Amino acid sequence: MTGESKLLDDSADGFSGAGALHELIEGRDSRRYAISSDPALLQLARVHEFLSGKAYWCLGIPFEKVARAASNSLCFGVYRLRETAQDPAAAQPTSNLVQVGYARVVTDYATFAWICDVYIEESARGEGLSKKLMAFIMKHPSLQNLRRVCLATHDAHTLYEQFGFIRTKTPENWLEIKDDQIYLRR
Repeated sequence: MTGESKLLDDSADGFSGAGALHELIEGRDSRRYAISSDPALLQLARVHEFLSGKAYWCLGIPFEKVARAASNSLCFGVYRLRETAQDPAAAQPTSNLVQVGYARVVTDYATFAWICDVYIEESARGEGLSKKLMAFIMKHPSLQNLRRVCLATHDAHTLYEQFGFIRTKTPENWLEIKDDQIYLRR
């Protein structure tokens, strides 16, 4: 990443959302990105398009499931800020944001969190956004002092290890019910 990133409160730079955190990031070639925990900014149609068509862990997931999961989770969006020639006062605050990444955290806000559905669209990869997104998630005030934070990955172990994640030392203690084909059998 070139440039700096800065944490913003919930009223800065046209963002809104009570209690939401935002961070602006300077990318390559003057590209600007933002990471936000504001659920009002989520572009669920884009999230659904990626998850249902490109995410190996939930291919074919219906839009309704994505929307319900998001509404019951702490979600994070990564957005590319489009440069426009319009008068900023005339535009909607979110009209210049294109969602290019996402992560969802299922949590009780007291003892446990499960980080899931993490992705950066291919067009935005190579900018260090996955690291910035994970750093943003890990410093979120609602996710501090939890006894356990979990995630599962097929191919991004080295990314998550940078944030303290390790392969579980007790796989014999973990059980699951998993149906990888559930959304493809409709």
